[in-house]
Amino acid sequence: MTHPVRRLAAALGFATLLVTSVASTAPGRSFVDVLDQPASTSPLAAQRLMQASAVAGARLLAAGARGHIVYSDDQGATWQQARVPVSADLTALHFANAKLGWAVGHEGVVLNTRDGGATWQLQLDGRRANALVLEHVRRLAAGTDPALRESLLTEAERAVAEGPSRPFLDVWFGNEREGFVVGAYNMIFHTRDGGLTWEPWVERTPNDHFYHLYGVRGGHLAGNEDGNDSVYVVGELGLALRLDPASGRFIAMQTPYEGSFFGLLTKPGLVLAYGMRGTAWRSRDGGQTWEPGETGVTASITAGQVLRDGRLLLSSQAGDVLLSDDDGAHFRRVALKAPMSYTGLAAAGDALVLSGLRGVRVEHPQL
Repeated sequence: MTHPVRRLAAALGFATLLVTSVASTAPGRSFVDVLDQPASTSPLAAQRLMQASAVAGARLLAAGARGHIVYSDDQGATWQQARVPVSADLTALHFANAKLGWAVGHEGVVLNTRDGGATWQLQLDGRRANALVLEHVRRLAAGTDPALRESLLTEAERAVAEGPSRPFLDVWFGNEREGFVVGAYNMIFHTRDGGLTWEPWVERTPNDHFYHLYGVRGGHLAGNEDGNDSVYVVGELGLALRLDPASGRFIAMQTPYEGSFFGLLTKPGLVLAYGMRGTAWRSRDGGQTWEPGETGVTASITAGQVLRDGRLLLSSQAGDVLLSDDDGAHFRRVALKAPMSYTGLAAAGDALVLSGLRGVRVEHPQL
């Protein structure tokens, strides 16, 4: 099997995933695992690799290499570094409200904050995640397909043997308690208590080849005011899944695209999946049929955002920010003062929080 980091980097095409997720140690000092070492303090943290952006109330945030999370309460004029208990590279951020949020990353890390991102606590790591999957697969119901169970067991044992190396690549919560994290080799976990406990859902995805899961999004889960309980997952080699609430399992959506999807956007009546070579495909019927969106770019689409007025934003590895006001049918470039290679995008009013290889910056373009 191809080495996980190399396979991820090849599939994503992101230079950012080539960053080695190990803590630096001075000559003669013993190695300390990144899961056991808090993120180091650096006055330049906001200028280093940041892979994800988020907005929590009036606060702007970014997360990236070596467990660094930074936040700004003055629209990006100054940045403060959050207290993070690990130094693993972080890949995604999600906030359920102005105070409650999650970050995920390499080494199977899931972090939680309850103060808007100033301090973080570890909820899950690769050691425990691997053990949970192995225990879960061993306890699958007797009615589970024997071939599927054997395949899942082999992969779970391989993960335990490799150690906590597999990254989570996205996180999404539909409310303050129920959410998902997804990652490499079909890693998918579900929680109903805000991340206090996590349940592997590895047998609930039609993913026999253990393709990487890159993105997860949905509307509010059952019991919320809008009644939209759809959850979507996209991944490697055109993988696209939709949760069937009746069975509690994901079903495959047939898309016309065979390349990798790196993420997706959802709003009432629309699902848009984006990925390699400027690709964007949209569905207005819950994934039954798909049509291409015209992005006008060939660089990989790395992040997206639904604006408050329903318009869509995408960002690319080549430094493009693209805007659509027709639900993803067409996009146009947004003029920026200082473009860079983007990996994260979030919107706060007229401000865009853009993260990438050269850190995090805030721009106020004409949208």
